[in-house]
Amino acid sequence: MSKINENYLNLQGSYLFAEVAKRTAAYKAAHPQEQVISLGIGDVSRPLVPAVVDAMKKACDEMGQAGTFRGYGPYEGYDFLRNAIARHDYQARGINISADEIFVSDGAKSDVANFQELFSADSRVALQDPVYPVYLDTNVMAGRSGIFEEGQFKNIIYLPCVAENNFAPELPQAHADLVYLCSPNNPTGSVLSAEQLKKWVEWALEHQAVILYDSAYEAFIRQDGVPHSIFEIPGAEKCAVEFRSFSKTAGFTGTRCAYCVVPKALQIYDENGTAHSANALWMRRQSTKFNGVPYIIQRGAEAVYSPEGLQQTREIIDGYLANARVIAGALKKAGFTAYGGENAPYIWLKTPQGVSSWQFFDFMLQELQIVGTPGSGFGHSGEGYFRLTAFNTPELTEQAAQRILKLK
Repeated sequence: MSKINENYLNLQGSYLFAEVAKRTAAYKAAHPQEQVISLGIGDVSRPLVPAVVDAMKKACDEMGQAGTFRGYGPYEGYDFLRNAIARHDYQARGINISADEIFVSDGAKSDVANFQELFSADSRVALQDPVYPVYLDTNVMAGRSGIFEEGQFKNIIYLPCVAENNFAPELPQAHADLVYLCSPNNPTGSVLSAEQLKKWVEWALEHQAVILYDSAYEAFIRQDGVPHSIFEIPGAEKCAVEFRSFSKTAGFTGTRCAYCVVPKALQIYDENGTAHSANALWMRRQSTKFNGVPYIIQRGAEAVYSPEGLQQTREIIDGYLANARVIAGALKKAGFTAYGGENAPYIWLKTPQGVSSWQFFDFMLQELQIVGTPGSGFGHSGEGYFRLTAFNTPELTEQAAQRILKLK
């Protein structure tokens, strides 16, 4: 008799975005005449920029010639891309990260989900609440969560991020081995300051904890003084891993390319207290379970760092930020309390008093034909909030704003 991993039975309902897609599809099937505008799942609408497309076309031609064809690539990514990442995303900011600390992958979601495999099943996990569901669900799958009761898992340390604390997590009172932080934050759109990150790094060093830092939306930061990387904080290289993605930076949601930074200074410990290199362990994991990102895709990602690529991708991100301002402005004019949308592509709004997140989802879909994401799907502290994204086209974003204004 085959036995399942019973930790999967602790997962709560369906994956959030699968449920959003299911309800949206049902509405569209019942109302085919309605134009539904999606401001829900954070998928991009703008195509790949010319610099990226040209690089991929050239790489395709190389793969069609015997002299330039490539088979299996390096598990950790090609040197040309790792060097470009290290030079542009870190060394240009005065951060001492080298190419051999960078691991190219098929998505930040995959990396964030998989990195917990390096840690023991009894590791105590702390995470922001509300939070991107993958952080929590993968630790449930690994057996770290304990039982689910009263809307939370018993063994997870939740760090509430609500309006009352400006959506910034407080340091945990109980011991934690792993801490998930996300800035700019999905779903709240908030950012962590250098002073706030400094406190987290100092805490992690003191408690020998590891910070899993998701900065997939770093390219949206426009405010001076907001860190683009946790490694801007002295000592972070000894206690943190950073995850980044080309999905939102350069429209690679359907192309799939990302990377994580695992500093060689980061040590994790076995039950006897012996230190081991997280960098070496991650390389061992990747070489066992992952065969690398295709050469053509990595050449496209490299082109993001060309002068043309940097200019073209920045223009697209500026366009999404303009969408965010349109949505936030319409919400505020309509009388809603809204946050985010300044250094992030997400707008986080309070639902009307007495209206739950899922009730507001149904209202927005049925009355305005706008799809958003219920805050409760991101965690207990997300109840009473709702997320909208800025990733649709300017035209449809403006249409959505006009529909919202009718609620004034």
